Amino acid sequence: MLKFKSKTSSYQIQIPLTSLVDIVFLLLIYFLLTTNFIVEEGIKIKLPNAKASAPQINQEITIIVDKQGLAYISDAKVPFDRLYTRIKEMIGTDMDRLVIIRADKTLVLNKAVKVMDIAKAAGASRLCLATEKGL
Repeated sequence: MLKFKSKTSSYQIQIPLTSLVDIVFLLLIYFLLTTNFIVEEGIKIKLPNAKASAPQINQEITIIVDKQGLAYISDAKVPFDRLYTRIKEMIGTDMDRLVIIRADKTLVLNKAVKVMDIAKAAGASRLCLATEKGL
């Protein structure tokens, strides 16, 4: 006599993913709305436009030159006669450190070149003139 196993109904366990997806989207929206985006504050200057601008991600020294030709490092005004020693201190032994010069677009080119010469004399091997991405 042949006996067959009786079919037992096997229940498959299913996890409800709808509520999980809803929670993930709510968390995503929350973090997008509460994230502080990096905004540079400080001295107001208008940068010249360039089509091939690339963001810099390394540690750098930023020198800002405003309309009047005054130089600032870390939002602190630095006279031109102390600019050399201040840059030299900041560069230290890291000669490969990038020095970015953010000069106002209405500034006479002579002032920006003077700041570049001072930075080069202080030991900066990498110089960059900051621009805004234009159309």
